Amino acid sequence: MQIEHGGALDRAMDRFGGRREDWIDLSTGINPEVFPLPSMHPDLWNRLPDENLLAAALAAARVYYRTSADAGIAAAPGTQALIQIMPELTDRGEVAIVGPTYQEHQSSFERAGWTVTPCADVSAIPHSARVAVIVNPNNPDGRIVAKDTLLALAGTLQARGGFLIVDEAFADPHPETSIAAQCGRDGLIVLKSFGKFFGLAGLRLGFALTSPLLAAKLTQRMGPWAVSGPALAIARHAFTDTSALGAFSTRLTRRRTRLSAVFSGVGLKEIAGTDLFALVEHGRAHALFEALCAQHVLVRKFAYAPQWLRFGLPLDENDAETFRQRAVIAMDAVRS
Repeated sequence: MQIEHGGALDRAMDRFGGRREDWIDLSTGINPEVFPLPSMHPDLWNRLPDENLLAAALAAARVYYRTSADAGIAAAPGTQALIQIMPELTDRGEVAIVGPTYQEHQSSFERAGWTVTPCADVSAIPHSARVAVIVNPNNPDGRIVAKDTLLALAGTLQARGGFLIVDEAFADPHPETSIAAQCGRDGLIVLKSFGKFFGLAGLRLGFALTSPLLAAKLTQRMGPWAVSGPALAIARHAFTDTSALGAFSTRLTRRRTRLSAVFSGVGLKEIAGTDLFALVEHGRAHALFEALCAQHVLVRKFAYAPQWLRFGLPLDENDAETFRQRAVIAMDAVRS
């Protein structure tokens, strides 16, 4: 299965021209602001990450994600690495994936020889499935499944000898949706992306919150030094810098408000989203995608939903205004 992701600015430049600085890349759900980085001793780059640094980062992650002290936690070089491992945690069978959603979940299970059953909602998950995947909030439509529903499903799957995977990649700005506090029980794995909210996707860091047994299995599967020392140091800093976190979150909310204001001003219909992205519906969405690219604005289109476009966040007021001006031109081009 060929999967198209956001962030492929180099391919857009090859086709539509321009320099990197000419483009506004709104194709991902990554915060465009980088969280303030700590000063780091050069030794962090020169030596292998030690156990104390890993333990400190994991302890900070537990507090930040509000998970219990008895839960298992594993750090990985990005949640994508964890997604690749999920099919290996139990014998092959049937996995239900509630979607449409992030397509790498389906791809990973298919490559591992699982039977994948797409489901429109939780109620459609068949009794034959031992594993289920739910992205919460969902990408790209922001759908939220209630905590009680998720926990009941985890219990059902655990009784079948399986587990529930909840991908909370976009939950940081929406902590009320998270079930991290309930991790530790059998039958539940929660995946956490560090890079999206903190604007540090290039760092490649993610966490799995689960039972101690499964966390140990994941850690063993990834091998020693799975996460770099600088990544662990940056995560520990970001998780514990509470004063910077508050202002950082406030700026994110303002960006999202500006994005909605642009949509209202240019006549685009926003139908869903999270604090990190918005989903827009348009009768000629793919034509609008092309017209925006011609104006050097990159967004995310979907082969499976040709009426949808997903928009990430402009960095600041200047980017938002530039986007607005270019969106007006693109909308006029689609109408003509």
